[in-house]
Amino acid sequence: MGLLNLFHKPAPRLLRLPSGCFTVGCHGTVLSKTLTSSFPGALVEEIGRQVLRVFREGATAQLPLAELNIHYASLKITAHELRGGALVFLAPKDSGATCAGSRSICP
Repeated sequence: MGLLNLFHKPAPRLLRLPSGCFTVGCHGTVLSKTLTSSFPGALVEEIGRQVLRVFREGATAQLPLAELNIHYASLKITAHELRGGALVFLAPKDSGATCAGSRSICP
């Protein structure tokens, strides 16, 4: 039986989708957050770095962005530019949510 344990891999841990926001400074450091401590800080930092990268690339291309909206199948990321930093909102998508100003279900 010990031989079988060598090939056993632990099941990956599922993360609960985050709900909250955080601010990122111009150097990519997380300044404050309302996300639960169970959500990995490394993921928060990576999201912040990518958001800042998009804002900087837009400014370099002379297309400055004020807001960034990213829609995944189950997660929505909204970021607002803050003079070199960013305010990032993370929210799980609710499958039963209705679109603003409409009675139909969102796609």
